[in-house]
Amino acid sequence: MAAPLKVEFHFDFGSPNAYLAELALPEIETRTGVKFDYIPVLLGGVYKATGNMSPGESLRGIKNKPEYNALETERFLRRYNITKFKPNPFFPVNTLALMRGAVAAQFDGVFEPYFRAAYLHMWVEPKKMDDPRVFRDAFLSSGLDIDRLTARAQQDDVKKKLIENTSNAVARGSFGSPTFYVGDEIFFGKDKLREVEEEIAAQLAAGRRKTA
Repeated sequence: MAAPLKVEFHFDFGSPNAYLAELALPEIETRTGVKFDYIPVLLGGVYKATGNMSPGESLRGIKNKPEYNALETERFLRRYNITKFKPNPFFPVNTLALMRGAVAAQFDGVFEPYFRAAYLHMWVEPKKMDDPRVFRDAFLSSGLDIDRLTARAQQDDVKKKLIENTSNAVARGSFGSPTFYVGDEIFFGKDKLREVEEEIAAQLAAGRRKTA
């Protein structure tokens, strides 16, 4: 029996494009029957390892490109009927605590509520989430036991896992966020969701032919 197809979404809460892309994933899962694995990575670590920089930095001072980037974002919002998105006025936000918290939440079985709360407070009701007091109050308002998770996030296995996720992503070809893997095939950017879905369908079909 063939192993199930592995599809991955590598994310950092600091990436607005990862937030927007993730909102489209449930429809892809419904159409294909495949579930994405959510892999927390530290985008700052990815940038450092690859010599990359955030779009905010790379677009600064370039005529017309930031405006086009904003236009593409508006088109994406319309295409996927996304109504809950606000640019974070405190951007860029240091996401180390947020991403360690995501790993801790995975380890402790509370990833889904943590993930939704983190994105709410970053890109729906945006806050300065690298301020420890703001961070704590935000997650408390979402009903999470954030003090326990914050303590868990300081443990070595959590820190090690986030480092491993990040270094493994770079080793496999990642240089930014959002990054998707369908098996060993890599796709970068929210504008590649159609190609991601097509690759899922192609690999599923190939797997069925092998077992037929």
